[in-house]
Amino acid sequence: MPNTKPEAKIFSITQSKTLAEKIAAAYGTELGKVITSTYSDGEFQPSYEESIRGTRIFIIGSTNPSSENLMEMLLMIDAAKRASARHVTAVLPYFGWARQDRKDKPRVPIAAKLVAKMLEAAGATRIITMDLHADQIQGFFEKPVDHLFASTIFLPYLKELNLDNLTIASPDMGGSKRAYAYSKALESDVVICYKQRAKANVISHMELIGDVTGKNVVLVDDMVDTAGTLTKAADVMMERGALSVRAICTHPILSGNAYERIENSKLEELIVTDSIPLKQESKKIKVLSCSDLFAEVMQNVHYNKSISSKFLM
Repeated sequence: MPNTKPEAKIFSITQSKTLAEKIAAAYGTELGKVITSTYSDGEFQPSYEESIRGTRIFIIGSTNPSSENLMEMLLMIDAAKRASARHVTAVLPYFGWARQDRKDKPRVPIAAKLVAKMLEAAGATRIITMDLHADQIQGFFEKPVDHLFASTIFLPYLKELNLDNLTIASPDMGGSKRAYAYSKALESDVVICYKQRAKANVISHMELIGDVTGKNVVLVDDMVDTAGTLTKAADVMMERGALSVRAICTHPILSGNAYERIENSKLEELIVTDSIPLKQESKKIKVLSCSDLFAEVMQNVHYNKSISSKFLM
């Protein structure tokens, strides 16, 4: 028998099929064939319609709620393991449930750890993801985790804008590390927003640490959910004399009244990736694809090449 490495195969969960097709095209192949059967009560069953015995497979899918996206990923991993795939790599452009990475009050779960254990129990042998909500989530896994940074996508775009008096801003204290990393790469100033929440997704008070007078500000965050923080921060900065305010957010969750808030806000532009498909179009939202980044990393993983050049910050 010839001692050649079989080609990897790429599959996708239902929600992420558009992104998966882009990744497969950039990789130089086509998506594998999967059929999902659904029972009348909502139960579903994915089925691989081609042999995957002895191969490395990549299963692409963001696991943002609803929980069906996570469940479909788990079922596809389990099916691949039982079909004798050699390696099963879960490619999670957006790792859902990541905001629950610790106990912030009594009697609550650590959902990010639970999801990590479920992925491993299902049979995933490697995880590839991007811009985790908290870097330490990598430690929840016993399998290798390739944690990519969307800065490799956003930094070239920011440099092309050629903004004068550029200032990078973090919408909260927790994102200050990310903001400082961007400011170092762009040789710009940094400002931090300090916010207090009345409850989840509701801001009661916001203050600005730093000066934005006469500056073109770019807010940097890992995700945008209801857009309340971003739009409030943009209002505060414009009131303090900023020339313009843009926002970079890797994962466009955009739930609730997010689209309406963005359209009515003082944000000039919201720049996101396609890790999560947009629910609707918006003239203020610019989408940069992460397909080339994932395709290159997947190729390097398959052929045992270094991917360290993709960890810019």
